[in-house]
Amino acid sequence: MRRGLGSGVHTCCGNWLSRRQLLRLGTMLPATAEFTATALGTPTATFGTPPKQPPVRLPLRVQPVLVYEFYKRVPERSWRPWGGLMTPQDVAEEKDRIGRELEHLKQVAEFPLEFLPLAEISRADQVSKLSTLEFDSLLIYAASGGVQVYEALNRLGKWNLIFVRHRSGPVYLWYEIVHPRLLRKTVDEYGEPGLGPDDVVVDELADLVWRLRALAALKNTVGKRIVCVGGPSGWGKGGQMAPARTRTVFQMELVTVSYEELAKRIEAARQDPDRVQQARQQASDYLRDPDVRLETERAFVENAFLLTGVFHDLLAEHQTDAITINHCMTAIMPVGKTTACLPLSLLNDAGYLAFCESDFVVIPSGVLLHYVAGQPVFLNDPTYPHHGLVTLAHCTAPRCMDGHHPEPVRILTHFESDYGAAPKVQMRKGQVVTNLVPDFNFERWIGFTGEIVDTPFLAICRSQIDVSIRGDWQRLVHQMRGFHWMTCYGDWVRETGYALRRLGLKFETL
Repeated sequence: MRRGLGSGVHTCCGNWLSRRQLLRLGTMLPATAEFTATALGTPTATFGTPPKQPPVRLPLRVQPVLVYEFYKRVPERSWRPWGGLMTPQDVAEEKDRIGRELEHLKQVAEFPLEFLPLAEISRADQVSKLSTLEFDSLLIYAASGGVQVYEALNRLGKWNLIFVRHRSGPVYLWYEIVHPRLLRKTVDEYGEPGLGPDDVVVDELADLVWRLRALAALKNTVGKRIVCVGGPSGWGKGGQMAPARTRTVFQMELVTVSYEELAKRIEAARQDPDRVQQARQQASDYLRDPDVRLETERAFVENAFLLTGVFHDLLAEHQTDAITINHCMTAIMPVGKTTACLPLSLLNDAGYLAFCESDFVVIPSGVLLHYVAGQPVFLNDPTYPHHGLVTLAHCTAPRCMDGHHPEPVRILTHFESDYGAAPKVQMRKGQVVTNLVPDFNFERWIGFTGEIVDTPFLAICRSQIDVSIRGDWQRLVHQMRGFHWMTCYGDWVRETGYALRRLGLKFETL
């Protein structure tokens, strides 16, 4: 099932505020555990420290461009190319049609999307007027005009899409020649940098929507600032270069916060009676939920809410909504007097990006998938695929996996330490999920869908799902790279692959 969360700022399990609403409300929301209506109108509890730095999902700004040219009759010669836009009246009607379609796209898009006023281009020397405008993507309506116009548009260096008409309106010239003339330059090899067959859409607005969604996710992923408690890292020998590759490929800013600094902040919070009382109250409100079952010491949960507040402080000070915890199975415990598992789960449920282990082999995939789906994601340890099944498990799963409705949860100890508070989220059986398998070298990812068939209680990390693999599971066994995987409710393989190809990464499916 595909579900989006709308646009703007996320408040709880799927409720996003627009920037205008945020400015009216201010950036500090009430410090209560009250119930809030989600985007689907279902009440879900807002538990946790008030968001001093709310999660923000930046809109994709698109510049639509209609390219056309008028042609003069020449006696006894071929004087016009293919295409149905031949007169000013044809162009006026086409502009109205485009306007209606763009308005429809904004209405159906489940992600923040802005369109600039439609530009009209007939010659390559007119393209320069667009260079002063701020936008992320060109949506080029390729009605007619010479190849030089399209090459000039592409040289602006944006994420560009080509739209051509077959039956949705007057047929476009470039419906005929976009592949041999623009993409391949009249030879067999592709030759237009940054443009390929996946960037051409014929007629269908739905085919535009999913590509724009992927580009919106890419915009929010590239350049992301992430707070790294204990510093950035990568799993295993293969992950040693992961932080550097993350900075290069995804241009992310990785900000280190030492455990010494974290310890000082936690101790200061413990000495603040108001913060301690607030954490206790928030823990009580959380545990009052009939779908929450406590099976560890209550003090671990109270300390988890106090730690969540400290994480919010770090996010606010560094003006970001993404955090990861290194050495989360060792160093965090004596400092926080609990584990980071529940705080990371709470942050993810509230729309933040919160990951354990500081493993930057997999974290970029989590950021991208979060913005593609508009939902929390589940960083997990995979097991050995067998007989069409694979078990995925970790101790930091979000509850609001669909972005709206919290799943039932048991609060247990973290498995390996038998200490602290870790959620065993009872994910939905029968739910389709997307699984991403990044490689160590940032060259090739695998993506596939599956279905949750069981939520066992094995002697492994607490949140566990058995997933039936859709596709050739034996190929997966032979092609697996990296270690950690990223999982999300819904089928987002197509969008993820499109975004990755824009970054030059290979993406394979089963």
